[in-house]
Amino acid sequence: MGGILDGVTVLDLTRVLSGPYATMLLADMGADVIKVEKPVTGDDSRSFGPFVNGESVYFMSVNRNKRSVSIDLKTDEGKALLMALAEKADVIVENFRPGTMDRLGLGYDRLREKNERLIYAAISGFGQSGPYSERAAYDGIVQAMGGIMSITGEKGGRPLRVGSSIGDIIAGINCSCGILAALVNREKTGKGALVDIAMLDSIVAILENAIARYQVAEKDPAPDGNTHQSIFPFETFPTASQDDIMIAAGNDSLWARLCEAIGRPGLAEDARLSTNPLRGENHSYMYEQLSDALSAKTAEEWYDILTAVGVPSSPINRISQVIENPQVQARGMIQSFEHPRAGKVTVAGNPIKIGGDGAAEYGYSPAPMLGADTLAVLRDILGYDDNEIGALSRAGAISCNQ
Repeated sequence: MGGILDGVTVLDLTRVLSGPYATMLLADMGADVIKVEKPVTGDDSRSFGPFVNGESVYFMSVNRNKRSVSIDLKTDEGKALLMALAEKADVIVENFRPGTMDRLGLGYDRLREKNERLIYAAISGFGQSGPYSERAAYDGIVQAMGGIMSITGEKGGRPLRVGSSIGDIIAGINCSCGILAALVNREKTGKGALVDIAMLDSIVAILENAIARYQVAEKDPAPDGNTHQSIFPFETFPTASQDDIMIAAGNDSLWARLCEAIGRPGLAEDARLSTNPLRGENHSYMYEQLSDALSAKTAEEWYDILTAVGVPSSPINRISQVIENPQVQARGMIQSFEHPRAGKVTVAGNPIKIGGDGAAEYGYSPAPMLGADTLAVLRDILGYDDNEIGALSRAGAISCNQ
């Protein structure tokens, strides 16, 4: 498959989510991503549900467009094989605990001796430096430690984890961004780089205005439900259908349109609500007035009415509704492919759209079976013959599942 990253070879030693998400983005854009997995079990997420015909849909959702080779890095032959592949690669990505690759003799300093152009990207819970660097972490841990949970949840309620594993996902996005920047820099310098991504850093970076609010008020922000802390109204309201609707009237002009659309034009002139700061100061009164008016129609009816006058709004879609949403469909954000065992699999598409003279289109192929590409990679990239491959297999360094 061609693409904007055609010709870039990536060795993907990652597992579960953060690293596989990063390399999936690169694979979507045309990089040859070679997923290096341990024999027998492979990526840990191959054992995560849900399953279809014994195959993990979790694994499939973030490992499309890749090739799989099965190498035992605990064997000397396996280590030598990875070293040989790294000499040919442009990028290597891993998400082991810091120090693991060094103990294997395959860390950044060792690999760059063999390939000075190699970009080495490492994702970990806390990064390659700092007092927590060698600690293990999962998404829930960095969401708690990074503060995002402290501002998520119902007003007055307990802190809640964000439903998506954003600690992993944001770290994966940041990793892919760092790799792309390093590739551009390599064009200028001829040198590779170490890309160091921490999940905790990634969570802190998306706290948005929470840090600013703390600095100004000298008080910790707390969960406030669906209410924005700076823009009013910017929250959900109950409707006649018992389904809430999200409304975001981000300026005074939109506020006036909203008041007119819901049949309460006088609210726009109300001295307590005429500006955004006043609506914040009198939030309870504003919310009461809007809720009373919005209770007259269903969420879908209000969505049509408000959209017609340019007021941003949306019902709270369930996943089944997101999949069928015409805008989501039109943007290619729902993709399906045929997996050799699981059959038809539906996944989210790539959100990065590249147009103009350098337009890039994405193709989608299913996630690979464990070790399905071992023979092809060894032959095509390293030029190994059957005797050399046989020796590696007998030594237990590789697994060739066809």
